[in-house]
Amino acid sequence: MPRRTRKLIGAAVMIGFVIVYALAAMALAQSRPVQEAPGLMRGLFYAVIGMSWILPVMPLIKWMERKDV
Repeated sequence: MPRRTRKLIGAAVMIGFVIVYALAAMALAQSRPVQEAPGLMRGLFYAVIGMSWILPVMPLIKWMERKDV
């Protein structure tokens, strides 16, 4: 598969994943334990949730960037 096609497919999948991930993160952030946590813990939660979408997307990015066969 050409790199250009992989990038198109990967971009579509990544956008879909980020939308679903953001909705799940927002729902989790509105939960009672998070809302009742102290400010520092909430900040740490938001930082971790905000950056952890990258881990599942990394294999997709590597697949998108590999050389044509």
